[in-house]
Amino acid sequence: MLLSLVLHTYSMRYVLPAAVMMGTAPTYVLAWGAWRLLSALLPARFYRELDDRFYTIYQSMVLFFFERYTGVQIIIYGDLPKNKENVVYLSNHQCTVDWIVADMLAIRQNALGHVRYVLKDGLKWLPLYGWYFSQHGGVYVKRSARFNEKEMRNKLQAQVKAETPMYLVIFPEGTRYNPEMPKVIADSQLFADKEGLAVLKHVLTPRVKATHVAIDSMKNYLDAVYDVTVAYEGTVDHKGQRKVAPSMTEFLCKECPKVHIYLDRIELKDIPEEQLYMRRWLHERFEIKDKLLIEFYDAKDSKRRNKFPGKCVHSKLSLKKTLPSLLFLGGLTASMLLTESGRKLYVKTWIYGTLIGYLWVSVKA
Repeated sequence: MLLSLVLHTYSMRYVLPAAVMMGTAPTYVLAWGAWRLLSALLPARFYRELDDRFYTIYQSMVLFFFERYTGVQIIIYGDLPKNKENVVYLSNHQCTVDWIVADMLAIRQNALGHVRYVLKDGLKWLPLYGWYFSQHGGVYVKRSARFNEKEMRNKLQAQVKAETPMYLVIFPEGTRYNPEMPKVIADSQLFADKEGLAVLKHVLTPRVKATHVAIDSMKNYLDAVYDVTVAYEGTVDHKGQRKVAPSMTEFLCKECPKVHIYLDRIELKDIPEEQLYMRRWLHERFEIKDKLLIEFYDAKDSKRRNKFPGKCVHSKLSLKKTLPSLLFLGGLTASMLLTESGRKLYVKTWIYGTLIGYLWVSVKA
């Protein structure tokens, strides 16, 4: 009985955040869709500016739960610029929380609405979200031989032409580093060895195609590239073996006490333009990540373990950055659900919004 109560209490830690984040999605999409239609008669910049504001509101609410609700400590190493910039954001990839980490940095630069992702193709089928991410400027890509360079390049160049603020997040590994999938890690290491590249321990061998297309397409528009290394404290067992990074559910259950974020801001002039040379450069950047993570996870000196080298800042997000968005979206959704007509509209938005989204991504596939 006591065990059941403990398990129930544990599960409830993420039920409320998940219910609010998912529950407000139809309200958000409905408001965005109305603006999309109204702005069709206006210059494109008006749609884009308000779309970024809408996105800021929703993601600020998400960060209320992932930062304030969980009480996680965010520790930032390196120099995070205070001002907004047009950037490509490159990061190691371990779990779905990595997406939220990009938001954590962006909101500290007042650039949350500018975040856009390069996503694996299968995610376009997410109900409501899959379609919207594409509308917000996200790019879906297929792996290996099916990668459509022309399609990605055209979309990014259109964004540049429209002067869309860009905080483009890319995970060059292409999939998550998961210690419970040793074959994926072994295959990655074997590929690096065959190609004469350094074999990496705590990250996978990066793929260069999406990174090259992004930087090459926007090279005259970007201010910099952010090379970000993320480590989740508590992901090593008592034997010193790497564990799986927390899922969103586990994170919301307050299982991660600290997130360590190391940022290198790289000037465009320091990045090779040719894909062959950029591939070598990108691998060298991941070698640096690997060394940082080896020190973080494997350092024999306990004082150096669970931290990156150099100065750091314990960055706490102000409640006024997130709570108003939660109250606004939560209040708007509650208002809809209080009336019969509102509930019908809410359900229809879930159903028809999902179907329209599926139709859209099918046509665009």
